[in-house]
Amino acid sequence: MKKPLPFLFLFLGILTFSQQVESLTTILNDKISIRALEIYDGKVWYSGTDSKFGCVDLKNFNNQKQIKLSEKKLQFRTLAQDKTSFYAINIESPAYFFKIDKKSLKSQTIFTDTTKTAFYDALHYVNEDLAYAFSDSDKDNNLKLAVFNSKGRNKWYLIENERKLNPGEAAFAASNTNIASTKNYLWIATGGKASRILRLAFKNEKFEIFDTPFIQGESSQGMYSIDFINDKFGIAVGGDYTKQDANVNNIATTNDGGETWQIQASGKNAGYTTCVKIKPNSKGKEIISVGDQHISYSSDFGKTWKKISDEKGFFVCKWVNGNTIVLAGKDKISLLKLKF
Repeated sequence: MKKPLPFLFLFLGILTFSQQVESLTTILNDKISIRALEIYDGKVWYSGTDSKFGCVDLKNFNNQKQIKLSEKKLQFRTLAQDKTSFYAINIESPAYFFKIDKKSLKSQTIFTDTTKTAFYDALHYVNEDLAYAFSDSDKDNNLKLAVFNSKGRNKWYLIENERKLNPGEAAFAASNTNIASTKNYLWIATGGKASRILRLAFKNEKFEIFDTPFIQGESSQGMYSIDFINDKFGIAVGGDYTKQDANVNNIATTNDGGETWQIQASGKNAGYTTCVKIKPNSKGKEIISVGDQHISYSSDFGKTWKKISDEKGFFVCKWVNGNTIVLAGKDKISLLKLKF
């Protein structure tokens, strides 16, 4: 009875990493850097550098549209949507909040943050009535959020918060994914001199801040992306963009809503990572991640990882369906199909 066990473990290992790349197809080539994606109406929508905003049909790649949201050469690293509109905010000050009608693609500026320190790292819609945008803090290290609440002021506004970030603690506008939410919570991941999790409970609108064992201490280190499947299980990825091969303490998971984090695959992953997305309906078991130098996959809740592609230059990814992921980054959007 003891002899079959090694073969059983080998078989299970093969099953664990049975996913393979069926195809990786570039569907957009352009002089652009893209760090934010949305899926709508069978198309992938993007915002990027040089004020560019557009879409590519996921079934007919030649069906493409692109507009410029401004005559200024703005850099967009955020994108979100509700039922009728898309929303995007440029990095750097002044920060313009754009609303783009889904039918006409006509855009308008609905809010402007003229604070000199404005630098919006992520924009996130919790639901149709509530949205948050996270900016680097001001000179006093106060937590800075812009909020939209249709049941309150029904417009974007800045909120004052007594919570302070540590000196040198900020966030990374790497893939518009350092914010995540469920029905009851919003999470924000920080990085730099400190890499912590900020958790907002919608019930009482109170923030809690939790330390993490993630790599931190330098301005280039920390969590770059998070995703949560429910109120308890979440994953964070990141590293150090100046040392992209470094792979120690750059992946972590939580099973208690972000209060405590467990380092995973330290020293056994592909390195610096900018975006992580849990596969829908997988209950957190299957996860895709991308970095400048790799595409990686986990089939065991983020505990172990397999590099499935050496393709370079991707910053952001998003699931289209159970075996298809759209990826974007430097000068391209691509469609990845997996077989299991």
